[in-house]
Amino acid sequence: GEVLVAIMNNKRDWALAERYHWYRIPVSSAGKWLREAWPPEWIAFYMTKAFGKEAHGVHYYARVLDIRKVVRRYLFPSEPENDKSSRTYFQILFEPLKKLPRPILSRRYRRIVFIPTTWHKFANALEINDLYQGSPLEDRLWAAMKRHRIAAEREFFVQAGQQDFALDFAIFCEDADIDVETDGDSYHANPQKGSADNIRNNALEAAGWKVLRFNTQQIQEQLEEYTVPKIVETINSQGGISEGKLQPRRIHLNADGAYQPGLFDDW
Repeated sequence: GEVLVAIMNNKRDWALAERYHWYRIPVSSAGKWLREAWPPEWIAFYMTKAFGKEAHGVHYYARVLDIRKVVRRYLFPSEPENDKSSRTYFQILFEPLKKLPRPILSRRYRRIVFIPTTWHKFANALEINDLYQGSPLEDRLWAAMKRHRIAAEREFFVQAGQQDFALDFAIFCEDADIDVETDGDSYHANPQKGSADNIRNNALEAAGWKVLRFNTQQIQEQLEEYTVPKIVETINSQGGISEGKLQPRRIHLNADGAYQPGLFDDW
């Protein structure tokens, strides 16, 4: 079934979830996330920095029982009437919360809004990036990155100039960060898409990002021979992956293209 991983960013909402087993999402800000996984059969919560030791991870989940569309005054009857009282929310009601035996953590303490995912991915996730439901090309490349211990963030939002961009994969390096894009062949059949990509690439490059793009053939047929080595080459040319340690981590491949641990590699 579908799982909706939602952000939990304040103690009041958490008290309502723990005691009364419901969570609210403003209808006006639901956006594309709910279209992709609606209605969810399960809900889970990504805790923000307000939750101390449990921050920046998914620790709790529950089965969804019902979803209602209600106004705010129904949710908070004791709240004085104000300009928010008539706002409409999705009220998600669920069974008592369960705690995951192993939390799903974020390596970079990133902020998320919603992540729609599947039960299979949720049950097997080791970190936040394992939850994302990308295209088959993205999922294939992500599996290869994990195999070669390339630390990346999926669906990472950045601002370049006056625009916001969603990156398929963001890799943070010592000298310059890298945006890796998986481009299906049909996506770029339209010349207008190519023009938009050019503007996007220029904006990111001006903001200091290195942009790599790989098409269907390069990911499906040349993943280990070309795509992964090109990503590794770019990482190492930018000083290695920056992980908050004293020394950035370079990626080493042996003659067969397999991951080879470096002398100081303990990731």
